[in-house]
Amino acid sequence: MALLGAFAVWERRAPSPLLPPGLFGSVQFTAANMVTFVVYAALGGALFLLPIQLEQVSGYTALEAGISLLPVTVIMLALSARSGGLAARIGPRLQMSVGPIVIAAGLALFARIGYSGDYLTEVLPAVLIFGLGLAINVAPLTSTALAAVPAQHAGTASAVNNDVARAAGLIAVAVLPAAAGLSGTAYLHPAQFSAGFRAASFISAGLCAAGGVLAAFTIRNPSRAVPEGARQLAGERQRALVHCGLDCPPARAPAGAPAGAPAQAS
Repeated sequence: MALLGAFAVWERRAPSPLLPPGLFGSVQFTAANMVTFVVYAALGGALFLLPIQLEQVSGYTALEAGISLLPVTVIMLALSARSGGLAARIGPRLQMSVGPIVIAAGLALFARIGYSGDYLTEVLPAVLIFGLGLAINVAPLTSTALAAVPAQHAGTASAVNNDVARAAGLIAVAVLPAAAGLSGTAYLHPAQFSAGFRAASFISAGLCAAGGVLAAFTIRNPSRAVPEGARQLAGERQRALVHCGLDCPPARAPAGAPAGAPAQAS
């Protein structure tokens, strides 16, 4: 903590800071990272314990435990782009609020995994709901963090958001087992570990649901209102402006040129 404080002081005084303190002046950026921390803490802790539950209690091999989560990847590949597109149209608040709730439902269903470990009835339903929640939440969460800062700081914002997610997961791996009553040797005793895993699943689910509530109260959709003056100006110049497809100033028709005359670059 002392080193973190010293880093913050140094960055405030540095002429070209590695992490501009002004980034956290954006309420949206700070809120997105708070939601990231809560949600990824829930994910990191639960996904650390799940393979152990599958292997030590349900009798899966390491390969089978890994393959059992492949539907999550398939769901995210199929739906993440659509989720991002929807967030661009309606704003990220709804998906960042609902997504963690769906993830929480999947995490709670992980508690049903027991000694039989039947994939179709115990594992797959939880994995499908969990993957759906990730697809709903991850793309809007990342895009919100990046859109909340000026374009020149997008790389830094992405790094901060990733660091927050990784730090949350590491802290959860250290804290969640103890919170669920799991000791360092619990994996040697299937009954003890299974009881602790069930508690950890519900703790993670509650934490993730709290992330959804936090997003509902802190994330704001971008304003789409067009000022009246800008609307009038657009109406007046509608026939005089021809916009280029490139990222450059619009082309303008010469003054007094007839309608349909070639435009000249401004």
